[in-house]
Amino acid sequence: MAELDGPRWGPASKGAPRELVILCHGLGADGHDLIDLAPSWGHALPDASFVSVDAPYVHDSGFGRQWWSVADRSPPIMEAGARGAASYLGPFIDAELARLNLPADAYALMGFSQGAMTVLYTGLRHQPPPRAILAFSGALVAPKTLGAELSGRPPVLLVHGGADDVVPVARSHEAEAALRAAGVPVQATYVPRLGHGIDDTGISVGALFLQRAFADLA
Repeated sequence: MAELDGPRWGPASKGAPRELVILCHGLGADGHDLIDLAPSWGHALPDASFVSVDAPYVHDSGFGRQWWSVADRSPPIMEAGARGAASYLGPFIDAELARLNLPADAYALMGFSQGAMTVLYTGLRHQPPPRAILAFSGALVAPKTLGAELSGRPPVLLVHGGADDVVPVARSHEAEAALRAAGVPVQATYVPRLGHGIDDTGISVGALFLQRAFADLA
């Protein structure tokens, strides 16, 4: 199995990192797609190291990367894809924390679109769980197995555009309901008229969510 990698940034303080934030891009993109979030969020977390991971597979089109193929979007295939993505992302989390000499829980996960599906699936099942999971324009894969497979109940931020025509906003509403039913603390921000993307509202909400998640490490 190939090891994951991707562009890195920070800490903004130029000192030793105290936190790790892992960013997971969407379908057909790569790690460079999200690393520009790091300088913005680095103001809120000046001691954080950011890494924006390249997904393990070449996209079906031959351009960009994917966490799994979505040629078949049936629930069993999507669950198998998310499980396979977790088999890559989970070891990467542990290896990156060890590389930075950080505690096993000093990390947060953020993802966009398919990356959001990946961090929700992985983060809710990884041990120890992350300090926070930020899922932008995504969905909760395999909600029926969540209760039996939860490794913890880290706080989750859901952000979704009301005009998203790629992943409908209803998918985050469904995720919010399923997470609350499983006892997972959820904060949801739905941005009117926003399509499939991240705007200043999401960046600001995400910065505060991360800052709160790591407050006891300050």
